[in-house]
Amino acid sequence: MRVAAVSKTRNPDRLVLFTDAVVAIALTLLVLPLVEVVTESKAENLTALEVVTEHKPEIYSFLLSFVVIANFWLGHHRVFEHVRAYTANMMRLNLLWLLAIVILPFPTEIVGTFESSQFTAGFYSGTILALSLTQTALTWMIRGHQEIENPDDPVSRRELDNSLVLTGLTLLAFLLATFVPGVRFYALLLLLLSPFVMRAWDLVRRPAG
Repeated sequence: MRVAAVSKTRNPDRLVLFTDAVVAIALTLLVLPLVEVVTESKAENLTALEVVTEHKPEIYSFLLSFVVIANFWLGHHRVFEHVRAYTANMMRLNLLWLLAIVILPFPTEIVGTFESSQFTAGFYSGTILALSLTQTALTWMIRGHQEIENPDDPVSRRELDNSLVLTGLTLLAFLLATFVPGVRFYALLLLLLSPFVMRAWDLVRRPAG
């Protein structure tokens, strides 16, 4: 049995609102390098069209990171719908999740500024892996915890399985991007396989007949 100090007055909404605020700041930070690009391009006498065509990597990395953060934020909300109170350990784990969120604009800027390499791909995918690991750990912590989990809306086994599958694919993507020459950011396409892996897993677990 897991034992942790839980205060009934610790409404999870307070933790969720704090998390939302930090995520909003991280999303805002993503776009700041693009704002600087406009200023620098004006000083170089580039046209508005050239601002876009000459800085495609920065724009792509911004859009990718926006989608990544948004998806993890949505997942975080789904997880906390099952929470009725939080513990100190949950707060610490949530802070680690937020650390990965606020760090993400840094590798995003590196990806948009420097030439693609195993290091840049590994650094970026490693940050996403940290996000996925902490989110899975939060899901694992909540599921089955009598004091934390809402008994009227518990974490389902499928939700936990889906989180584990996504983390496994992210780990594989990180290893490929970091250690296999030429793969780099293409490894992140593995994350698109998550729904198909879950569908196959559902078929395997489906009782015969």
